[in-house]
Amino acid sequence: MSRFETIAFDADDTLWHNERLYVNTQARFRQLLSHYQPPEWIDERLYQTEMHNLQHFGYGIKAFALSMIETALELTENRISGGDIQTIIDTAKAMLAADVELLEHAAETVAALAETYPLMVITKGDLRDQETKMARSGLARYFRHVEIVSDKSPTSYAALLQRHGIAPSRFLMVGNSLRSDILPVLALGACAVYVPHHLTWAHELAESPPTDHPGFYQLEHLGLLPDLLLRLERL
Repeated sequence: MSRFETIAFDADDTLWHNERLYVNTQARFRQLLSHYQPPEWIDERLYQTEMHNLQHFGYGIKAFALSMIETALELTENRISGGDIQTIIDTAKAMLAADVELLEHAAETVAALAETYPLMVITKGDLRDQETKMARSGLARYFRHVEIVSDKSPTSYAALLQRHGIAPSRFLMVGNSLRSDILPVLALGACAVYVPHHLTWAHELAESPPTDHPGFYQLEHLGLLPDLLLRLERL
C-alpha cells in the first residue's frame, strides 16, 4: 500500500506563474500615481489596504483591483480621474486574460505522479479565475479533485481532509507558500513539500520550519518531487 493516499498541489506559483502578474501590475499602478505620492508610500498603502480588505474581498485579482482603486482614491484625495480608474480596471482585466504559463517541470511531474497517486489541487483565490486557469493550464485531467478555498489554515485543511476521508498521516501537500501550503499542513501531522518561488507576496512570507521537522521537505524545483516520493515510500 502506498504511504500517501493523496498528493495535493497548490496552483499559483507552484504549478504556474502568478505573482509576476501582480508585480508588473503594481509597477504600472505605482507609475500611475507617481505624481501624487512617492513609490514606497504607494506600495505600503496598497499593501495595508489589501490586508484590510481580505476580510471583505478575499484573495485574487478582483480583490487586488478593488484595493488598487481604493488606494488610488485615498492617496489622491479623490482627485484621480475617471480615465485613470479605467486604466486600473483595464490592467486587472489584462491580468485575468493573461496566458497560463506553467512552471518548469510542472507538466511532466504532474503527469508522472498521476499514474500512481490520486492528485488534488488546493488553491486560494477567486473561484471563476482559478477554474479558468485550471482549464487553460492543460493539467485538469490529472487531478481527481480541485478545491478552491477562501483561506488555508489548519482548520480549513482539517475540514477538507475530513470531507474527502483522508487521514493527515497519508496526505502530502506541495506548494510555494510557507504560510499557506506548509505550516498549516504540518500542524495537522501531515507531510508538506516546500518548493520556493523567486517571487512571493509579503503576506505569504513566514519562518521556515527546521530542516529536520517531521514531515517537512524542501526541493529546488518540482522535477525533484518524484524521486523524493520514491525515497519516502521506502521508509
